[in-house]
Amino acid sequence: MLFRPNPSLGVPIYLQLMEQVKHAVETGALRPGDQLPGIRPLAEELVINPNTVAKAYRELEHEGVIELRHGAGAFVTAHGGGRKAADKVRGAQPVVAAAVERLRARGLTDEEIRRLFEAELAGLTRAGGPRG
Repeated sequence: MLFRPNPSLGVPIYLQLMEQVKHAVETGALRPGDQLPGIRPLAEELVINPNTVAKAYRELEHEGVIELRHGAGAFVTAHGGGRKAADKVRGAQPVVAAAVERLRARGLTDEEIRRLFEAELAGLTRAGGPRG
């Protein structure tokens, strides 16, 4: 499954879905023209309210990441995050890898590292919005 929101993060599910779609586009898991799962099937698969998926899709459309075609579904736009975003993510990968390596060297488990990253991101979001 491409999308896995986590209700225990304290971040609204629709925001998590939006970030996961953007990430999938940035990393090439979703390409321009690809169709996203339908609202109802995705909501059923994730066991969440269809309105939550609809809200995420509307916001993604507003940001230009996807295009909603009435009766046809949601599709990644031709520029859906674009090459620049993918290059930015790829360029940041060594920074994350180095941080994870240093944390493991301090004896932290992968789950502890994951919680640290999530807590840090949640803190940045509350303190003035995500950076980037």
